Amino acid sequence: MRRHLLTLLVPPLAVCRFGCPGCCAAPIAVFWLAGVTALVYAFFGGPAGTPGVSLGTLALGAALWLVAAAWALLTVRTTGEGCEERAPAAVCRATGAHPPPHHHRR
Repeated sequence: MRRHLLTLLVPPLAVCRFGCPGCCAAPIAVFWLAGVTALVYAFFGGPAGTPGVSLGTLALGAALWLVAAAWALLTVRTTGEGCEERAPAAVCRATGAHPPPHHHRR
């Protein structure tokens, strides 16, 4: 349960803790940060500077966040052989969220 909630709320952190951090944590972090940025930017009018909330920018932010969450969920579920040889991504080392060297999901 905790793994799925973390995957939905903070996908890069879920990959660092429960998946293969050297595989996809950095690109997932890029999608997630772009989604968060778009969601915040939407409440300030978006790129057009319209008064109120920019629905297009809001939808883009939500879509990017969902892509990051789905990608992280697939990464966490399919972590398998060969992960131990990969070094943790820089995003995982920066947050200190990478698993121990001999971390096994199962």
